[in-house]
Parts: sequence; C-alpha cells; structure tokens
Amino acid sequence: MRAISLAIVGIDYPNKRGPGRRFELEICKPGEPIELRPEPENQFDEHAIAVFSCRGVQLGYLASERAVFIGTLWRQGHDATAIFQSLEPKVGWIRVAFDGEQPSLPLTTSNEPAPGADGFWPDQIYDDDL
Repeated sequence: MRAISLAIVGIDYPNKRGPGRRFELEICKPGEPIELRPEPENQFDEHAIAVFSCRGVQLGYLASERAVFIGTLWRQGHDATAIFQSLEPKVGWIRVAFDGEQPSLPLTTSNEPAPGADGFWPDQIYDDDL
C-alpha cells in the first residue's frame, strides 16, 4: 500500500491543557513522528482519530472520511506510521505509510515563479557599480 498525505483539521481549536494546537504545529518539523490515537468514545464522532505531536500535544483530528478509512485499515490488521509533513494557513498535513513501511516526505514544488515569469528581469549588479 502506498503512503498518503492526510489533512489535520481543527487546528485552531484550543487544547484542554498545555500548548495550543497551532503553536505546537508551528514548532513541528517535517519528518517528526506523529501519533494517531483512535477516540471511539468521542461524543461527536465515534470514528474520530486524534493527531498528536512527538511531544504528546494534540494537533487536531483526521478529517472524518479519512478517519473511517484509517480505522477500517486498522480493523483489517494494517498498521500505520505517520510523520509531520507541513503546515498551511488553515490545515496541517501528515504523511502516513502502512504495514511497516516508513513514510517519506513527498517532493515539493516551489510556488515561486521563475525569474522573468512575470515579465520583470532585474538588472545584474556588477562589482564596479558598488
């Protein structure tokens, strides 16, 4: 089974104690281990899976439909290993691999336009101009 990236939702909700979720996400580094904890007693979603940093601080939850998918895999005997992938303004991301495989970060592509893509080419600065 191939590794997948999963969104962490609820990142702006406060934790009952300890550091806030967003604060903890800000200090997570890509590749850090992540713990997934099922919460069958969750009052809002019996399929809820909480996401915790390597420091034991809750970061949020897996999206509902993905929690059902991961829970089904667990019940079928598959195991999952997760690492922190990235943080975007409204969502965090983790990378999950299955059955003893170690997750690896996907190759990233830069959103920065190539020089000259916007029609602007800066002048080169030569030593004699300084």
